Amino acid sequence: MERSLEEKPEERLIEAAVSGDEDSFTELVRRYKRMVLATASRFARDGQELDDLCQDIFIKVYEKLGSFRGDAPFEHWLRRITVHASYDLLRKRRREPLVPLEDAESIIEGTPAGDTQAAIEARNVLAWAMSGLKPEERLAITLLELEENTIKEVATLTGWSEAKVKVRGFRARQALKKILGLDDEKR
Repeated sequence: MERSLEEKPEERLIEAAVSGDEDSFTELVRRYKRMVLATASRFARDGQELDDLCQDIFIKVYEKLGSFRGDAPFEHWLRRITVHASYDLLRKRRREPLVPLEDAESIIEGTPAGDTQAAIEARNVLAWAMSGLKPEERLAITLLELEENTIKEVATLTGWSEAKVKVRGFRARQALKKILGLDDEKR
């Protein structure tokens, strides 16, 4: 009696997907779509860009699945691909001008109904300020501060040294302060 796809262990799904079983790959996507969406949504500007980014991520996963060695959990391997694809997206946007603060409200759409106006405005200002960061700064600050990863985890995800993660995190914080006009304040 053969197990249903939902009951199959991850290793067997990966083996079957590498062998060309589309149903097994579809099951892997189903299992990990939420995790990929959660990470990628930190970098995409809107729903369409998020859909495109996630599609690119799963295409890369499909193409590279045969190179998965299994010496680390599949989820870690997939998350690293997600981070790299998100970083590529940020680099593509590098030359786009900073959106004027007056237009920041249009950056975030579909805010949940329970949010207060102050929270909505704070989120809009943060999104506006983050759009002014260099791609590596935005990646560092997002992974360190918004997703609360450790320096070691960020180094693993990005392939940067721990020292480089610390420096990029520091520079990102400084750049955010400058963009927000907080760099002149004395503590």
